[in-house]
Amino acid sequence: MPLRPIPLAAPLAAALLAALAGPAAAGDAPQPASLAEVKTVTAARNAVAGEVVLTGDVQAKFLSNVAFRVTGKIAERLAEVGDHVGADQVLARLEPQEQRVNVETAEAALTSAEALLTQAKVNFERQQALMRSGYTTRSSYDQAEQNLRTTQASVDSARAALGSAKEQFTYTELKPGVAGIITARNAEAGQVVSSGQTVFTLAHDGPRDAVFIVPETLLTTRPAEGRIDIILQSDPRIRTTGAVREISPTIDPGTGGVRVKIALDSVPPAMTLGAVVLGRGRFRPQEAVTLPWSALFRWNDAPAVWVLDPKTRTVAPKPVGIARYAGSAIVLSGGIEAGEQVVTAGIQLLRPGQQVAVVGEGSP
Repeated sequence: MPLRPIPLAAPLAAALLAALAGPAAAGDAPQPASLAEVKTVTAARNAVAGEVVLTGDVQAKFLSNVAFRVTGKIAERLAEVGDHVGADQVLARLEPQEQRVNVETAEAALTSAEALLTQAKVNFERQQALMRSGYTTRSSYDQAEQNLRTTQASVDSARAALGSAKEQFTYTELKPGVAGIITARNAEAGQVVSSGQTVFTLAHDGPRDAVFIVPETLLTTRPAEGRIDIILQSDPRIRTTGAVREISPTIDPGTGGVRVKIALDSVPPAMTLGAVVLGRGRFRPQEAVTLPWSALFRWNDAPAVWVLDPKTRTVAPKPVGIARYAGSAIVLSGGIEAGEQVVTAGIQLLRPGQQVAVVGEGSP
């Protein structure tokens, strides 16, 4: 019976590959994973003096709404927004026909009352002479005297009415009463205005305020020295100081902040109305832990830092509270105690419990 050939190609090939691969695999020793290199700082509590810089503008301490005291139609307007006006300067005039008629009527009433007074005086003097001679009765004398007093009172009343009519006539000219700068105009020539309706808004000359919209959280503490530095934004060389004069009791709905007015100690000429200024306030130093901003990352939707365990050389995330940002540093309100080592560089690829190699240590 003929012998069948045995297929040895496949087993021989497998054996050859095993022989070649075996020594190579045995010669590769397992290599340990390289440690992540990080830099750390040792947290310490230091005195931190907070500083806040806000942007505001210069406003007049006193504002007034200038309005006519009588109703009428504006004949002419003589002032514009931005004009500096004097206390007795005429800003606008009403058509004075009605007031002029009132003056003429009051003058006529006074003339009539004075004529009656002259007649009453003559009658009283006649009765007085007859009374001395005994040719009149006491009743006629008393009646003449009463008529004299009545007509005298009528003259006084007519004279007062004329004075009031003349005063009303002067109300057809609008005068501010104080010197200042017009900041708003609310009526035009030809418009009918009622008594007390605002025509101009006037910023009085004199004291000035720097007005800021301040976050509500800043109002819990006051500046260390009670003074605020005010700096003109367009020219930082122009400076003055001020103190808090007024804090609004309500929150501004448009900005969500609180309006604060700083009374300026002196007003440089360059700090005109509406000038943009910077307000810098320094608060009393407080003990707090500060860290470089590079140590901060987000963990479970909250700010956190990596803390190094010096015994095991492993890192763990630790949530922190941030009081405020101060330049390139963060001021913590809690979460880290003095003496803990915090990773400041190399935090991108860290994971909880990972061993790290510290290659440098800085100061907070």
